[in-house]
Amino acid sequence: MEKCNWCLKTENYIDYHDNEWGIPCKDDYKLFELLCLESFQAGLSWITILNKRKNFREAFDNFNFKLIANYKQDKIDQLLENKGIIRNKLKINACINNAKAYIKIIEDYGSFANYIWAFVNFKPIHNNFSNIEEIPSSTELSDKISTNLKKKGFKFIGTTTIYSFIQASGMVNDHLISCPSHSMVKKLSIDFNIQTQK
Repeated sequence: MEKCNWCLKTENYIDYHDNEWGIPCKDDYKLFELLCLESFQAGLSWITILNKRKNFREAFDNFNFKLIANYKQDKIDQLLENKGIIRNKLKINACINNAKAYIKIIEDYGSFANYIWAFVNFKPIHNNFSNIEEIPSSTELSDKISTNLKKKGFKFIGTTTIYSFIQASGMVNDHLISCPSHSMVKKLSIDFNIQTQK
């Protein structure tokens, strides 16, 4: 059995692959962090974002969306001066904007997890890819989610960004079938359940 070969560049990458990527997540704070990081990744490599993740957490109050939604210009200026993160004004503003939209979804659905997992009927999708070339960069599902999020006011969440997000959050299991994590995630998914709140 061999790990997905995309993760073999650094120990940091391997740890992320083994202990996080593809594992079903229903924690709203964790989901918001992933969503923000994926939007910051747009046009960049994931390893670039992963290497700056600690800096991002420190700069963005551990991705507490309640705090981020209230960021003012002085905080934005501080972030733009922070060399430890991606200093992109549009992406920083999008993160703040998305925090506000995220809170609105929680108010409407009880949690963001309730909202986002409904797109897959609250059950992870397990693909069976043999090599990395088979894995898509977007699908009809990511198109649908991206379109819906945009209607709800989100920015920097195109279909490719959303597909990366649903991979990372475990909504889609895209570990290669040769990877030990593929079967591990399938086992974890059996016990994964989320209570919808009406």
